[in-house]
Amino acid sequence: MNVLILGSGGREHVLCWKIKQSPLLTKLYALPGSSAISEIADCLDIALDDFEGIFTFCEQKKIDIVIVGPEAPLASGIQDFLAAKGIKVFGPSAEGAKLESSKEFAKEFMRKNEIPTADFKVFTDYEKARAEIKNMKHPLVIKADGLCAGKGVRICFEERESLSALSDFMEKKIFGGSGTKIIAEEFLIGKEASIMAFVGGNDFLILPVSRDHKRLLDNNEGPNTGGMGAVCPVNLDDDIAGAVKKQILKRFIDGLKRENISYCGIIYVGLMIAKSGPKVLEFNVRFGDPEAQAVIPLINEDLLEIIIAAVEGKIAEKKLSIKTGACVSIVLSSGGYPENPEKGKEIKGLENFANSQEIMIFHSGTKKDSGKWLTNGGRVLNIAAIAPNIEEAREKVYFSASHILFDGVHYRKDIGL
Repeated sequence: MNVLILGSGGREHVLCWKIKQSPLLTKLYALPGSSAISEIADCLDIALDDFEGIFTFCEQKKIDIVIVGPEAPLASGIQDFLAAKGIKVFGPSAEGAKLESSKEFAKEFMRKNEIPTADFKVFTDYEKARAEIKNMKHPLVIKADGLCAGKGVRICFEERESLSALSDFMEKKIFGGSGTKIIAEEFLIGKEASIMAFVGGNDFLILPVSRDHKRLLDNNEGPNTGGMGAVCPVNLDDDIAGAVKKQILKRFIDGLKRENISYCGIIYVGLMIAKSGPKVLEFNVRFGDPEAQAVIPLINEDLLEIIIAAVEGKIAEKKLSIKTGACVSIVLSSGGYPENPEKGKEIKGLENFANSQEIMIFHSGTKKDSGKWLTNGGRVLNIAAIAPNIEEAREKVYFSASHILFDGVHYRKDIGL
């Protein structure tokens, strides 16, 4: 089977790494891929918005299935475009992708389908938003409606912080058109968890539960980022796990059917476990990043076989076997991230882990030039470690991180605590 993975980051690197192990695989390709991905897949520099170019590539290479990594091409309709031409795609339609590309759409979907979530208001007028938010109870969560690479959310403890977020999103337009509409949302208190599930054939298959760490600095301080690390598994008690299945995922599937939304792929549920039960913070329509780097290494099954089952509507026939133990993944980021990440810094020490079975390095923002690895993005590397428990996995991952060096390297020291 010839497989094409779309994307170039750490999530796509771990997907390539896992699918490369499948006995069903004949040839693995990635577009546009990266220097690191090119070591396990054939890469060609075709832009993710060049749908015609991607289709031509699929025809030329006789691609059997396309796996879409990032959210942007899904939101732009890559699944609809390729499916109309007879190409099988693991990833939802553009209508399904609106669950991530429009927070208003997602919140209204949850409201209509009785999926528990925080109370919210939607604003499209800057002055009206300013006036109303002054009378709203704080803390408050301000979200830009559209895609913002995981950075369009502000937790505002005081009115001045909410007004600053409004100004940044709606007036200064720091996220362009993604911030012309904003959601002001009730602040929930509890513990967060990340639920990912395969969806296909009006059913779902849950992956091990993980937990992301969004803030840049230790103790959950500093600005929100795309994610600074993740741990897996996170144990949910039976009541919470049952509520997730019945009140969230089952109602999600029923809502898709009710609203005639075509959906095959991953649904990511950002969850807050509050005193009143689990509530949905957000939906994403693809594997989480960096959650995928902590979850996928623990899967015993052939990932490609599971993905094919989802595409063929047979996910209900599959079960997941998970390695015993735990995985901790931490992100090494560039100096200046998330606002102005530095690039072109030489990375040293990667050769120390080239043949490790327990330490895996997934590249998010690197490039290779004249035999040297250089930083080429904000989140540079994911280091993932597998061990019998979280504590030992933490020891391994942080020991490894201490042996990888580049100017300005930053990582949180409290992932998994």
